[in-house]
Amino acid sequence: MRRHGKLEYGGHAGPQRTCVGCRVRTAKSELLHLVRVEDQVVPDLRGRLPGRGASLHPSLSCLELAERRRAFPRAFRVPGPLDMSPVRAHLEGEPRNVM
Repeated sequence: MRRHGKLEYGGHAGPQRTCVGCRVRTAKSELLHLVRVEDQVVPDLRGRLPGRGASLHPSLSCLELAERRRAFPRAFRVPGPLDMSPVRAHLEGEPRNVM
């Protein structure tokens, strides 16, 4: 039987997060964790960067939907626009020095 708000993994419940793009609740392990560093949003691949985070499906369609909805300034609680180029480069597979 599935518990409300959690997924079952071999008898163990796993945490869920909501994608800021499509607003679908998914297992935390399936989402890309994003963190704001100054005025940039960077992928937190290790899950160790400090600060408020946001979760996103690792697809360009969810990123574009989140940008269209202006979801990132709300998720990070900042008034102005944010630079999404590190996230876009990561999702497009471009080699880049990401934290």
